[in-house]
Amino acid sequence: MKKRKASLSRAPSKPRKSPRDKRAGQPTLWDQASRWYDSLVGTGGSDYHRNILMPGAFRLLDVKPGRRILDLACGQGVFSRFLLQKKMKPEGIDSSEELLRFAHSRSKESIRYHVGDAADPGLLKGRRFDGIVCLLAAQNMEAIEPVLRNVSRWLKPGGKFVMVITHPCFRIPRQAHWGWDEEKKTEYRRVDRYADEMRIPIVTPPFVDPNNYTWTYHRPLQSYFEALLKTGLCVDLLEEWVSDKESGPGKRSRGENRARKEIPLFMAIRAVPLAATSPELRKGQ
Repeated sequence: MKKRKASLSRAPSKPRKSPRDKRAGQPTLWDQASRWYDSLVGTGGSDYHRNILMPGAFRLLDVKPGRRILDLACGQGVFSRFLLQKKMKPEGIDSSEELLRFAHSRSKESIRYHVGDAADPGLLKGRRFDGIVCLLAAQNMEAIEPVLRNVSRWLKPGGKFVMVITHPCFRIPRQAHWGWDEEKKTEYRRVDRYADEMRIPIVTPPFVDPNNYTWTYHRPLQSYFEALLKTGLCVDLLEEWVSDKESGPGKRSRGENRARKEIPLFMAIRAVPLAATSPELRKGQ
């Protein structure tokens, strides 16, 4: 089967630095958007965090109390604090110093936070974890393969990596939309592009200038699976999570609610080091 080559969608002229372009003493765009993002996620997470993301990711980790867990791209530390409540030993890492200030101010001193680029090969040298979780952040990382290479290095033998992303088949910014079929009385999802990799600028408050934005990076499923395999990680579980929201009474509510249950909002991928898989599978690679 012929593979499609990756391409980047056009962005506004004179782009600002993306989140992974952090330099010493220079803020990332996520630093500048931190208050807006914090208003969405807050101290304990959004409804999606509390009801779907954090419980689901913890379930997929499947670890005993007292294990060391890395919260990758931890932001303001919502999941790190959740892990501490579950009697884990969490650590967090993020490229945004501003978001980490929120994390420090709201967390107990036992949670250690690190500032740095998750793609940096020198980051967290010598540290190993029983589990690593990345919640809704992989799609904001420009280069996923070096990040996954670090994940493979950071995991202890038998450890698990859980990555949760907005569903790459149905939730593509600017390329996927809801529509209503009046004849069938149902809501549907329209997808204009999927197979190509895309770099998509997202204007976030307090930005009003279209030349100031954060990035999201769309990747088809094969890109994620290939990157995981190249970095020594094997997918052993995949789950698709739907929204828990419901429409209020109205002529479209039945169709809207049915669409929410049929079209997943999130995808959760669990991967383990190839060394932990069967000899037959390793030989095949």
